[in-house]
Amino acid sequence: MKAITATLFLSLTGPLVQLTGAFTPASVPLRQIGSFPTSKLSPKSRSISTSSSTSSKGKICMKESCTKKTFSFNMAVEGDFDPDALSRSVEEIKSGSVKARLRALYKFTRPHTIRGTILASFAGTTRALIDTPGAIANAQWGALLPRAIIGMVALLLGNAFIVGINQIYDEEIDKLNKPFLPVASGEMSKRFAWGAVLTGGIVGPLIVFNFFPILLFKLYMLGWGLGAIYSVPPFRTKKNPILAGLTIATVRGFLLNFGIYFAVRDAIGAPFKWSPKVSFIARFMTAFATVIAVTKDLPDIEGDNAYNIKTFATKLGVDKIAKGATLCLLLNYVHAIATGVLSKAGSFNPIAMIGGHFTLASILVARFRQLDSSSMRSIKTYYKHIWDLFYLEYLLYTLI
Repeated sequence: MKAITATLFLSLTGPLVQLTGAFTPASVPLRQIGSFPTSKLSPKSRSISTSSSTSSKGKICMKESCTKKTFSFNMAVEGDFDPDALSRSVEEIKSGSVKARLRALYKFTRPHTIRGTILASFAGTTRALIDTPGAIANAQWGALLPRAIIGMVALLLGNAFIVGINQIYDEEIDKLNKPFLPVASGEMSKRFAWGAVLTGGIVGPLIVFNFFPILLFKLYMLGWGLGAIYSVPPFRTKKNPILAGLTIATVRGFLLNFGIYFAVRDAIGAPFKWSPKVSFIARFMTAFATVIAVTKDLPDIEGDNAYNIKTFATKLGVDKIAKGATLCLLLNYVHAIATGVLSKAGSFNPIAMIGGHFTLASILVARFRQLDSSSMRSIKTYYKHIWDLFYLEYLLYTLI
């Protein structure tokens, strides 16, 4: 279980995901799906929010008239929300509802980043334990469980710091791109958001420094630093598509997966050595994270254009980015299948390595064929499916 604790700390490097202050939400009705009240927008963006988003590469439907469906506040796809429910949430927070405040805090942590990081942690731990004879049988689970819980707390605090500071500095952009996020919507005040961010950013590192080896602390702080400069001026690496892509790909792809395996082997007293499975997942996930780094901007074209955030999506348009991303992921799956076919016998489980990746590649193609690049809902659904495939890869990692 010491191994599991170690990986939980290293998994902080995955997000590129309580508390003082008070909520002071703004009570402003939301009128349409995909927009935010124009009274809270800057003059620069006010003229954009009430119309459909248009780029040189084509039109994206943003108006309520584009869809007759009212979406649930329990979002199946991040970005689909019920404006009336969001307005009610703001009013409930104003009236002191603890449940509404906790719901806003949950959204503040960006749950999809937490899911990916936790899956990476447990998949990497499982892989390392399976690869080390006797590790599972000899582990002192009862004594080490509390350390695993402490590790999870540090992970959640680190996620809150990284994704929270992004929401603070991206508030105006999020009013266009992600009006359902608590800072942009008014469900959470800047004061409370800073309280949550500072709590996570200080308490998380203190926990790691005091309870865990120095190597894990250094890796934790590496993720902490990269997550901060992604959003904080004057660095704002997110403004440069190449720097943003390299940051996310390096941290979530290579460093996370290498670090987890290394930490687990060290925790159980086994020397580190490269295995075919670890080499594969480091390569595969680095390429996959690069695609995520590019496609994450697809739903954000409107706000990025308004605030001069240069991304590949704003430069090339949805069609080209979606086709390029799908092609890159498809080639990544071809690489996985080829690795399974060409590796020496016994290196991989052929059913999982070949059959599993062929299945995921087929799902990718099917999802791409459903994409309507003129519909913002369809774009968000496409991006969600990329994250679904990302999650599934970690489940497959435990079987290969």
